[in-house]
Amino acid sequence: MTLLATVMPLRSMAQYARAVDYSTDVAMFIPAAVGLGVAIYEGDREGIAQLGKTLAVSTAVTYILKYSVKKARPDGDGFDAFPSNHCNFAFGGATFLQRRYGWKWGVPAYLVSAYVAWGRLYAKKHDIWDVLAGAAISVGSGFLFTTPFAKKHNVQLAPVVTSEGGCGVYFSMSL
Repeated sequence: MTLLATVMPLRSMAQYARAVDYSTDVAMFIPAAVGLGVAIYEGDREGIAQLGKTLAVSTAVTYILKYSVKKARPDGDGFDAFPSNHCNFAFGGATFLQRRYGWKWGVPAYLVSAYVAWGRLYAKKHDIWDVLAGAAISVGSGFLFTTPFAKKHNVQLAPVVTSEGGCGVYFSMSL
């Protein structure tokens, strides 16, 4: 036992946190990549467009908030913690997969997304509110733009710049 311990020293918590951090950098793209792959395989052009809208809108909203709020990260590495873009991207792809192709695709995608959320907390890149906000933004976007909701309610979203130099988002839908 002593020989093994000297040959293979235990990793520190910081090393594990770094490894988890790097793994979430990759895992965040898995649900969206699978969603795109399934849509291409199925010849689903409408699905490709819906995935694109889901991710584009949720990412835009995430970055607008990220650079407006300027919340410090728990590890002290910057002021762009809120909301988590890793969770935004992962949950956006998962929501698209579940809404478009059902739970057989959604469950594994949400499990990957849950790992990403846990990993961002474990690596001290975000707190719970950061990951919940990132997930909520993309889940909302996925529900808006992935059939049947968007088509049924004629959802429209557009960027807006005011004469005073402010910016925002125009949203409309019919009930």
